[in-house]
Amino acid sequence: MPHHPSDAPDASSGMNEAGPRLRQLRLSRKLTLLEVAERTGVTKGFLSLLERGHSRVSVPILLRICEAIGITIGSLFEYPAETVVREGSRLQMGGVDIDEYLLTPRDEELIQVMRTLLRPGGGSAGAYTLDAVTIFVTVLRGQLDLIVDSVPRPLTVGESTTFSARLLHEWSNPTDSQTEVLWVIAPPLPRDLLPHALRD
Repeated sequence: MPHHPSDAPDASSGMNEAGPRLRQLRLSRKLTLLEVAERTGVTKGFLSLLERGHSRVSVPILLRICEAIGITIGSLFEYPAETVVREGSRLQMGGVDIDEYLLTPRDEELIQVMRTLLRPGGGSAGAYTLDAVTIFVTVLRGQLDLIVDSVPRPLTVGESTTFSARLLHEWSNPTDSQTEVLWVIAPPLPRDLLPHALRD
């Protein structure tokens, strides 16, 4: 059946690659759009747009969708194959007005490094936790408004902070220019079935 051009994933959604992957994983588990939407608290229409790469999604909502399907957020990642990583693999794990890149390969067992570019006002669009132990973040350019466990931790160039991945945290770019940050997550986010560990 031919696809209308409007059905093509939209790169500006930030989910043009992860959305279709999400759909494949949902179908492999024989779950309907309605079942996942009801478990997640989103509309069936929104979920359909997301799976086709036509809608933005916050990090917390994408984590809830993954949990409802019975997968981890790491299952959506493309991992760098090369030993020396130049730019990294495009990373899509939710968020608004951001571009993210995964800098560590799939077989790295101790840490996971991500580079995030935030356009003005861009960020996680909500608070969330991750199934890891520790998160380190440093600002390479611009400013980052980071909130950890309801406590603000504003960061500027050259500043860094470390916190538990189990604490609710959210982040955004408060400036009118681009912000660039580097995240280090230890251990790497799981990529296998994890029915109960992803939670708000």
